Amino acid sequence: MGVGSSHGNGLFFRTLTEKQAEEIHLASSRILEETGMVIHHQEAVELLRQAGAQVENGNRVYFPNHLVKKALQSAPSHVTLYNRNGETALQLQGSNVYFGTGSDTLNYLDPVSQERRKWHQEDVANAIRLCDKLPNIDFVMSMGLLCDVDRRMINREQYAIMVQNTVKPQVVIAEDGDTLRDIIEMAASAVGGKERLRQKPLFMIYTEPTSPLQHPQDSVDKLLIAAENGVPTNFACGGVAGASVPTTVGGALVQANAEALSGLVIHQLKAPGAPFVYGYGNSPLDMRTMQAVYGTPEAVLFQGGMVDLAHYYELPSWGYAGCCNAKVCDEQAIAESTMFTLMGALQGCNIMHDVFYMEFGLTGSLELLVISNEVIGRARRLLKGIDTDQESLGVEAIMRVGPGGNFLGDDHTANHFRENWLPDLSDFNNYENWSENGSKTMVDRARERIKQILETHQPKLVTDEVREQIETILKRAREKVGANEK
Repeated sequence: MGVGSSHGNGLFFRTLTEKQAEEIHLASSRILEETGMVIHHQEAVELLRQAGAQVENGNRVYFPNHLVKKALQSAPSHVTLYNRNGETALQLQGSNVYFGTGSDTLNYLDPVSQERRKWHQEDVANAIRLCDKLPNIDFVMSMGLLCDVDRRMINREQYAIMVQNTVKPQVVIAEDGDTLRDIIEMAASAVGGKERLRQKPLFMIYTEPTSPLQHPQDSVDKLLIAAENGVPTNFACGGVAGASVPTTVGGALVQANAEALSGLVIHQLKAPGAPFVYGYGNSPLDMRTMQAVYGTPEAVLFQGGMVDLAHYYELPSWGYAGCCNAKVCDEQAIAESTMFTLMGALQGCNIMHDVFYMEFGLTGSLELLVISNEVIGRARRLLKGIDTDQESLGVEAIMRVGPGGNFLGDDHTANHFRENWLPDLSDFNNYENWSENGSKTMVDRARERIKQILETHQPKLVTDEVREQIETILKRAREKVGANEK
């Protein structure tokens, strides 16, 4: 085990020392061994019992250290996600960083009417098409909780929209194990079969246990289904500091780490070597409002600690970026979401979701998504660092220009100025030109960009055969759950 990694020649931020990472690991191991977990899943309990764990009262499981150590040894240190074309898209390892949206917001900030309303299927399809075009959005999640389908079908219908409106990989939410199996079938139909999907995973399943120290039936079901099908997964609690996890950052890390490691043990017992992504979240509870909040310094430090533990365990990491507590896309939204995005990049978190989340995750903003796409581009330029090869140092150019000269007419400038980062949205005009162009704010320009993309961008479509297969899977599921046809 060891904390390490950097972004080539670029910047890197480390939160924990090696000694602190070890202290947190030992504290979590003590929780697992002496307090244990309540696991509401018979198969998982039996897997643990047969592996040597002590079981009390039917489902209180105590995890010996050797099981944790064995699971950490068998879990792969890197996980790859592919796009719908079968091309490598996300290499989750070291300090590679990737960004994507969040799932299941209740409310949609309509960029046209600017009203806050519920999501419809057309809204989610448009949002996914927008993501398909944005170069710094690397994966998609479902974004909105659909109001125009049967509630028992929401995650299936969302996935059908996702897989047909972008070639990019996905991170999915599933209500239960049956939903996950149907999503696996839809993904398999899109990429050419289940074996192809196992070989080149198109999506990762986001599986959440319930803090403190208990694992629900459905969460463990999905964990085991993912393991046996080779679908990358995590086991990530969404802690609320001061409520479901301790209020101190260190204490929250200890408990969340124990919960994630217990999930890893179950996962690796089911299928040793199955792909697992380590990570979890923590939203501090604002005791003034009793609201769990995003992007505070403590939340950012918590994520940094989690990423350093992932490096310590040599596991891929999962986290957050681009999310905020603001109710509209304003200065607070940009400040909070940008800090989370930049720090997550500097920390080296492999896969970060929730870009576009507002109002503590209750609302999604496409304006924030488009602005964050540019923020991510800025952050990625920082991660590249400074080149110091002979050409970049420009000694010959400096000597050619000499005292009192200028570089505008020198070949060195012509050869390299296009390498500098350029914005898609930020205005670099002087005041007079900005005024003549309409005195537009960043949010105004974001709305124009959204409109332009949705009017002109058409993602690569799935074949008619794939579309029919997906509809057959949805129809069968609707019949099974007793849902009304669309």
